[in-house]
Amino acid sequence: MYPCTRVGIDYFDNAPSLFRAVVEIKATPAQIFSCFEDADSWPQWAPPIQKVEWTSEKPYDVGTTRRVSMTGRLVGDEVFIAWDYPQRMAFCFTHSSQGLIDSFAEDYQVTPLDNGLTRVQWTMGMTPKGIGRLTMKLSGPMMRFGLQWMLNRFKKHVEQRFPG
Repeated sequence: MYPCTRVGIDYFDNAPSLFRAVVEIKATPAQIFSCFEDADSWPQWAPPIQKVEWTSEKPYDVGTTRRVSMTGRLVGDEVFIAWDYPQRMAFCFTHSSQGLIDSFAEDYQVTPLDNGLTRVQWTMGMTPKGIGRLTMKLSGPMMRFGLQWMLNRFKKHVEQRFPG
């Protein structure tokens, strides 16, 4: 595993590559977080993810760890840099099985709205290195599309899991 630079929550203000997606879901923040906490839920709405393994016990908080296995034999060890249930969670890679990124982090902000919906904003930030910089320049537009596509799948997943 290649070490990654650990980042803080301010990384989402200035990461070299930033992507954001937003969706409104007919569910409560607690219901949304229950899907975030369910390791088996992630591969259902985020096809690149094959497996999520929590490597820390509940209750989850800042410092919680997990391992995520993705397509292309990419494995990421993560540490949570924010955990404010049920409003926000963010994590960054501590290690990656591929040496194409210096840092990688995701931030999920969950905001209840007055109309029974909950707004979810997903921000992904990364600092590629080596050939990863070229790959990111070429794939940036697809990353934006893919992030929104997966968040729309998350919306469907949550609303099917918690109908009405």
